[in-house]
Amino acid sequence: MYPFFYRPMFEVTEDGWNSFPPEQAFELLSAETEDWRLSDVNRDFSVCQSYSPVLIVPKSIDDESLRKVAAFRQGGRFPVLSYYHRKNGMVMMRSSQPLTGTNGRRCKEDEKLINATLRPGKRGYIIDTRSLNVAQQARAKGGGFEQEAYYPQWRRIHKSIERFNILQESLIKLVEACNDQSHNMDRWLSKLEASNWLTHIKEILTTACLAAQCIDREGASVLVHGSEGMDSTLQVTSLAQIILEPKCRTIRGFEALVEKEWLQAGHPFQHRCAQSAYSNSKQRWEAPTFLLFLDCVWQILRQFPCSFEFNERFLVTLFEHAYASQFGTFLGNNEFERSKLKLKQKTLSLWSWVNQPNESHKFTNPLYEANGLVIWPSVAPQSLLLWEGVFLRWNRSSKYLEDAYEEMVHIIEFNKELQVRVNALRRQLAELETEDGMLETP
Repeated sequence: MYPFFYRPMFEVTEDGWNSFPPEQAFELLSAETEDWRLSDVNRDFSVCQSYSPVLIVPKSIDDESLRKVAAFRQGGRFPVLSYYHRKNGMVMMRSSQPLTGTNGRRCKEDEKLINATLRPGKRGYIIDTRSLNVAQQARAKGGGFEQEAYYPQWRRIHKSIERFNILQESLIKLVEACNDQSHNMDRWLSKLEASNWLTHIKEILTTACLAAQCIDREGASVLVHGSEGMDSTLQVTSLAQIILEPKCRTIRGFEALVEKEWLQAGHPFQHRCAQSAYSNSKQRWEAPTFLLFLDCVWQILRQFPCSFEFNERFLVTLFEHAYASQFGTFLGNNEFERSKLKLKQKTLSLWSWVNQPNESHKFTNPLYEANGLVIWPSVAPQSLLLWEGVFLRWNRSSKYLEDAYEEMVHIIEFNKELQVRVNALRRQLAELETEDGMLETP
């Protein structure tokens, strides 16, 4: 209830609720291609409660077809555009599983929609975030996967990412290991390994790299889904964009990514973050899905420290506010619930606070140099580390690390200032040398 009573102690200069509308993303897209359109088929949330009212869909598919496709996909989550790769025109879409069932039900409108995203002579990849065995078991419950006979231009790949109950168990074990006061290194390492947390990081990053590789290296479009398409699907699509799109590595670009791929895409924050991240209770719907995503981003940031405009503090801040916040951004499970709660009218957006000049500088990486290239993170076990800034944040060693980081930032800023002065002196010496022709510059 706190966000409804919170009154800001700062001047609100930007309404964060309106900072990243779908129309803005579509405007940028339409400058690159005319193959897509904005659809308001879900304007009253009657087609899909977990989707936003406005969605980007293929231009050749009308709203009536979208309704039929929604009836064929779990929870009405029909395939929508997630990312357009300007380099080669390939796209990434996301959805939920098709409701094929045991009798192999098909939907021609679904087949038409998915094929409409392919250019002539191109192939596509369907990345299913479930194992083949789990996907086959889903058919007995009415779910399933795309039959290759009906989607001949698409190849299906299964990359297993664990579901929320297993992830929550992993987090509980990790927190227990981090709270171990025995100071026994072997015991600590054993507990860390038993939690499987870094294994989950590796699985998610591997799948995201695969999706990015299909788009950038293979020149193929991609459809990502698991069961509901609200957890592992969003982890993969958002991380693939971090890899492929330099804009997503800026502060505002990352905020837009979180807004588009998590909030507007219907990740159930209210269910997944119901209690403290450090709680050892096992609620039915609770899971550290968003925390795992942020952890993966931190792993990439650590490997490419100069390619991100934001720093670790920014990621930790988002983690904190996802679980407990005075802002309304992460309240509710989807746009439908947020509209019922009238959050835009009754609460303040997190982005209104973060994007203040007085605050944003705290989240800025002093090492940042814009990198327009695709970045390929390593997923080798030795490349993945425990995120101390979150899991060991209250340990003494973490305080020393934080102090060391602050000192490093000061040194970097001093070096930059020193370099400016050195360059100015060099210019002066060069001018003197030109004047008398005798002075030698060191």
